[in-house]
Amino acid sequence: MEIWLSTVGLIVLGAVLTALAVAGASHPVIHPAEQRVFRALNTLPGWLLYVLWLPMQLGNLVVGTLAGLAIAWAYRDGEMAVAVVLAMLLKLGAERLLRRKMEPWLGVRQRPGTSEPDAVLRGGDVPAEGMSFPSGHVILVAAIATVVYNDIPGATLFVPFVLVALVMIGRVYVGAHNPLDVVAGAGVGLLVGGFLDIFL
Repeated sequence: MEIWLSTVGLIVLGAVLTALAVAGASHPVIHPAEQRVFRALNTLPGWLLYVLWLPMQLGNLVVGTLAGLAIAWAYRDGEMAVAVVLAMLLKLGAERLLRRKMEPWLGVRQRPGTSEPDAVLRGGDVPAEGMSFPSGHVILVAAIATVVYNDIPGATLFVPFVLVALVMIGRVYVGAHNPLDVVAGAGVGLLVGGFLDIFL
């Protein structure tokens, strides 16, 4: 019962984050407050790329899914493995669904290379243009973190969500997303992972 309640809490948090991000992003311009947050993270020292690069790979569809499956294998948990694969598949659907809802604003919600003045693009593979809302990397890592956290030892319970935070910060830092893009990704990921955790 306690685990179920904590999962419900993550679902509620996911719904709140998603709703706030959608409301904040549904405007004809990127709000100056969001631009200030972007600049604060995007202009952090260059050496941080070496710290954030590895965690950010967990948002890659293949790497993140394999990492989740490796955790499931380590705990010999077949249900977790199924949940990880479903999280990866639902990530794709949820991302498309939210983009469809945000279609009137997608011209504004472009990659920072287009939407943010003087954005610093780091890493060599960050696109300068294209749709940016929500962050698919963050959806994936948040969904997989949510489906694995109940089955890992209490002492390491916080680790999956620290990794989610690092991916969120990293995606803004490298110039791949604006702040509300990663907040929306976290919200959707918590919703996807939370519902999978309840029903599997």
